[in-house]
Amino acid sequence: MSLSTHKEPAVAAPSPQPARWKQVLAWASWDWGSAAFNAVMTTFVFTVYLTSSSFGDTDENSAVLGAALAIAGVAVALFAPVTGQRSDAGGRRRKWLTINTLLTCALMAGCWFVLPSPNYLILGVTLIALANLFFEFAGVNYNAMLRQISTPASVGRISGLGWAMGYVGGIAALALVLVGFVQPDVGWFGVTSEDGLNLRSVALFSAVWFLLFALPLMFAVPEVPRQEAVARLGIIASYKLLFKRIRSLLKSSPHTIYFLLASAVFRDGLAAVFTFGGVIAAGTFGWELSEVIMFAIFGNVVAAVGSVIGGFLDDRAGPKAVIVGSLIGLILAGTAVVVLGPGDQDMLGLQWTGDTTFWIFGLLLCLFVGPAQSASRAFLARLAPEGEEGELFGLYATTGRAVSFLAPTLFSACIVIFGAQRYGIIGIIAVLLAGLLVLLPVRSPAAVGHPRKGSDGARHKGNR
Repeated sequence: MSLSTHKEPAVAAPSPQPARWKQVLAWASWDWGSAAFNAVMTTFVFTVYLTSSSFGDTDENSAVLGAALAIAGVAVALFAPVTGQRSDAGGRRRKWLTINTLLTCALMAGCWFVLPSPNYLILGVTLIALANLFFEFAGVNYNAMLRQISTPASVGRISGLGWAMGYVGGIAALALVLVGFVQPDVGWFGVTSEDGLNLRSVALFSAVWFLLFALPLMFAVPEVPRQEAVARLGIIASYKLLFKRIRSLLKSSPHTIYFLLASAVFRDGLAAVFTFGGVIAAGTFGWELSEVIMFAIFGNVVAAVGSVIGGFLDDRAGPKAVIVGSLIGLILAGTAVVVLGPGDQDMLGLQWTGDTTFWIFGLLLCLFVGPAQSASRAFLARLAPEGEEGELFGLYATTGRAVSFLAPTLFSACIVIFGAQRYGIIGIIAVLLAGLLVLLPVRSPAAVGHPRKGSDGARHKGNR
């Protein structure tokens, strides 16, 4: 199996060595730190601040933010594969991860200047959109490093550890932000809500948090070997090589393409579970914000536990089995939420409330999300040819962006069709089911075989 259509006089990637746990922990530390961007800046705090009435009409603010993020998403889809390819070939994977991480942190810190006024809305959404762009570029190189720090026997549980660190890091960052800046009238360092100082300070805190926990990775994980023939290519030639490799991949290893397509679909469903989980808890089950945050904390803990367990199962049963089992679990749990709904019911002589329904089956959804995400990354890491991991994870990002409209569209459509928010879950279930059906025919990495570079630069198959 190969992504290449020509022989390259490249330096052969090193043979797999036993996992170095100092490097593993440094790698996972980046995931812990990045949660400040995912959980604090883009999910629970700063984007909520940007779309508030302080910046004008909330619906218009949301539309502007959505448009900015959409533009950033298009840029990711267009450029991620080639940026991954060039960092691979140039032997600069760690360098570009560092540069993109530093740019993300700088843009996060720049959000401190976004005052609560309509005049600052464009500045705020531009900073968040650019930060999202560079964060995604960093993520391509981060995911590609998984093969550098793992072995065939440990890639699943190391991927699971990374996801778990991200979930728990999000809890820690969010808890500190709530305690130190959001809830008190006078927060840490004497900040108050005047001129949005407390929420602007959250941006500075998040930038520092991400930077501190990203630093170990910037020094602990070595660079990959340079591939001179590809490294000398210009931008246009890089795109030509990308398309040539995709055509080669379709012929030599179509199951890799099938997996990219299947994962794009079910990953959109996985993202929707967290995107709309809080919305459903508040809108359908009538929960207050404090209850939603409490559930989010427990949900992240459960997702972290699921990621670790899924990682161990991945190394034993293979990533496909973990993904399939997780998607089935998600479909069943989501169906239970739709069927039982928010009303009280008498089940087996016990009083079953709507809150009970959401706590039990909502946490089950969180339990299965983690393993599916982790095993998906491990699946692709096993398929990636040595020295081309960044390019393949760039395609992973591109295909994900290409279908990112599916779950939100079906979620909204089902609400319109059935007349209640709770039925939007049917749309998410449909996306997960579609991803599962596309995944089922895909052969596992062990069955496909694993490409490696020989010392003469040619490709040959082997199982890793």
